[in-house]
Amino acid sequence: MRKLTTLLVAGAAVIALGLSGCSSDPLAEQYREGSNKNYIAGDGSVTEINLENRGDVITFSGTTETGATVSSADYLGNVLVVNFWYAGCAPCRAEAPDLEQVYTETAPSGVNFLGVNVRDQAATIDSFNVRFGITYPSIIDQDGQAQLAFAAQVPPNAVPTTLILDAQGRVAARILGQLKDPSILSTLITDIAAESGAN
Repeated sequence: MRKLTTLLVAGAAVIALGLSGCSSDPLAEQYREGSNKNYIAGDGSVTEINLENRGDVITFSGTTETGATVSSADYLGNVLVVNFWYAGCAPCRAEAPDLEQVYTETAPSGVNFLGVNVRDQAATIDSFNVRFGITYPSIIDQDGQAQLAFAAQVPPNAVPTTLILDAQGRVAARILGQLKDPSILSTLITDIAAESGAN
């Protein structure tokens, strides 16, 4: 009997450990919550990468919602802000006006913005742009090729994620999750533009 009790206690401990391990899985948490949001949201944390630690130049290309072809080479020489998003993502909708605000404020100094839409068709992107007043283009990236270009260095582990590339086309900063304050993005852009001579 004592042996059986010991086995039961040990079994319960293993089950408890397994369940506690699941609690660190964001998708598992979302399933238990019943939110059905189907994305992993970041916490808005900011990572800055010093000049000496920046990786290789990011190379990508894609087609925008208007049918235009763009590539990373088009943006070399200036700071480029790349935002990974899709229309059904609540944090993406929440941050859209702030992104547009910063884009409007920084575009005159040569800063570029480019969305990377990870799920939607052109018509959905157009509707989103009209609703939220977005005036910068987005690549349609349902095949994940643009995401893959970034994955080796700074993977966009959450939607939304905003990456800031320096004038040489290297990732200089990342905002993982929803942009909480547009001044944070503005400051990052200003600092990166100043250090890279992209003004």
